[in-house]
Amino acid sequence: MVFHLEKNKRKSAIAAGIIGNIMEWYDFALYGYMASIISKLFFPNDNEIASLLATYGVFAAGFIMRPLGSIFFGWLGDTTSRTKAMFISVAMMAIPTLTLGLLPSYKSIGILAPILLIIIRLLQGFSVGGEFSSSVTYLVETAPKNTRGLSGSYANVGSIAGMLLGSGLAALTTNIFDEASLMSWGWRLPFLFGGVLGIIGIWLRKNLSKSAHFQKHDKERDKTSPIKEAFTDNIKETIQAILVASSYGSLFYISLVFLPNWSHQYLNIPLGKAMIYNTIAMVITLFVVPFMGWISDKYIRRTHFIALSISFFGIVGYPLLSYVSGQGIAALILVQIVFSLLISVLCGVAPSTFVELFPAKDRLSGYSVAYNVGLGIVGGSTPMISTWLISKTDNELSLGFFVIVMAIIGVIGLVWMKDRSREKLR
Repeated sequence: MVFHLEKNKRKSAIAAGIIGNIMEWYDFALYGYMASIISKLFFPNDNEIASLLATYGVFAAGFIMRPLGSIFFGWLGDTTSRTKAMFISVAMMAIPTLTLGLLPSYKSIGILAPILLIIIRLLQGFSVGGEFSSSVTYLVETAPKNTRGLSGSYANVGSIAGMLLGSGLAALTTNIFDEASLMSWGWRLPFLFGGVLGIIGIWLRKNLSKSAHFQKHDKERDKTSPIKEAFTDNIKETIQAILVASSYGSLFYISLVFLPNWSHQYLNIPLGKAMIYNTIAMVITLFVVPFMGWISDKYIRRTHFIALSISFFGIVGYPLLSYVSGQGIAALILVQIVFSLLISVLCGVAPSTFVELFPAKDRLSGYSVAYNVGLGIVGGSTPMISTWLISKTDNELSLGFFVIVMAIIGVIGLVWMKDRSREKLR
């Protein structure tokens, strides 16, 4: 039986998957790009490193909420519909983002400011826990068999585009405003813009066609909790996905979120310039991601392709970071490009790999929990862990050793995992 959508509905599904992830990841990732500014406004401290650590701690706290969001949205998507989970998740993101753009600073309301900031980040983390996995599952389930890799990559086209917007507007904001204006009100503008993206995402997802693959299997399955099944019948797949997602998340955030602040904080490269180079790297990633998904459909099995990329990350990560430390701005441009190409493989291929790993009865639950535990607890904590590690060792190249460890974890998960990229969805 053919479950993929007709051409026009397919285009609508892809647009909804892309736009929703643009909004979600623009808002959530923008906090990471603006960390240096937010640390001064909401966590004032004479010790700049301590202030930055507190800011990244809130960043990680948002990611820790993702497993809770994944449980809720995984259950919702596996017991009702993929489209309902997609609609609610994107709607839940818009209000906290708008609120963050209007939030008074520590100077205005004291300790209440960081408390409210934490609450906002927790709500955003809960929402993101259901967004990405829901949209990927929907896109892959409604795709023809020979385009599942490409179809799954579209969600990351949206997430990278969202992060690109975040990086671009952060760079624009930090470059066009003087310090007084930036710290007073200029930093708010990118967050307020997220409210506009939220409205677009809600509108596009309002009337999506349901996944026929899900509907067929939903009628056939028993009513056992899909969360329970993910931790019993499919516990092996869940653990495998957590290992790979942990590696994926750490390498992703080192490459496209933490690197600009690392080069500014420890190598004295101007933050505005570092943000511009980061934006260039993300433009490259944006266009390469679908190509990597297409390659995994046609030429290289997905787990093999991802393992090659992560292995190369582990081999060249430390030498490249050492090169930046010694050579400065010119080296940073080169390293950003290399990292962007490597991470493009994971962004383009991993989404469909996770969907194919689980059966339909608990696919969204298993995928959501594993992906968000991996990216939430490990990936989301990467900036904080990296900052702490560097401060303890007094060596900015400690980041390179962290890259090696996370690459090894990812390869172990992939070697253990069965590749299902040429099989029918279960």
